[in-house]
Amino acid sequence: MSTDLKSRYEAGIELAQLAAKTAMGYYETALEVEWKKDESPVTIADREAESTLRSNLKKYFKNDGFLGEEYGNEPGSSGYRWIIDPIDGTRNFVRGIPIWATLLGLEYKGEMLAGIAVVPTLNQTFRAMKGDGAFRNNTKINVSNVNNLAASQLFYSSISWFVKAGMEKEFLALAAHTERQRGFGDFYGFVLVAQGAGEIMLEHGVHAWDVAAIIPIVEEAGGKFSDWNGNKSIEASDVLVTNGLLHQQSLDFIQGKRTKA
Repeated sequence: MSTDLKSRYEAGIELAQLAAKTAMGYYETALEVEWKKDESPVTIADREAESTLRSNLKKYFKNDGFLGEEYGNEPGSSGYRWIIDPIDGTRNFVRGIPIWATLLGLEYKGEMLAGIAVVPTLNQTFRAMKGDGAFRNNTKINVSNVNNLAASQLFYSSISWFVKAGMEKEFLALAAHTERQRGFGDFYGFVLVAQGAGEIMLEHGVHAWDVAAIIPIVEEAGGKFSDWNGNKSIEASDVLVTNGLLHQQSLDFIQGKRTKA
């Protein structure tokens, strides 16, 4: 474990928690909601949380790069890049649903090395650094050992996303072979898989800042992350996270290779 990585990881945890606290100050208040070109909502809470996180990280790591949902890309020279989603789950946030988080991922030369997801409404911080394990607060977490689809739990965001992607049939085929299905979208389905509360999380319509923090948490918990083609990239719009044991079976359904058990 390098000193550079460890110092960034520790600072990232503290500063992500501070940014989440900033967002929490606006939660369940009267907020003006704006709509972006991609029809996603944004509020002053999103902007202030990201601004807080960027400015504080720059105090300590002046040469690092940044990519954030609200303020875009800012190249650096150190090889490290912070990837920020100030409020993942803004739709929940603005409707008073407590499932939202501040996400912070740390990348080095294209590899995701650390991830932090702060859920202030639940007083939980999910975190992981490569080689150090994954944690919820100070409790180590691991994916489940379920290896049978019929005993698995599937998480997803919204069926409408699969309809838009032309993948409704494939999604429903997979869902029909799982024991339970729950619509926990955004970050939450991913961390539920990481902590062993379910086995599969399927998502469509994501961006780099939605998943950058998730990858280290899932992988350090023993799970697997890929796009629907089986490749690992933060740039893909479609994502599959599993406990690893059910990854190929899930991919086979999504890719239309399998419709029956």
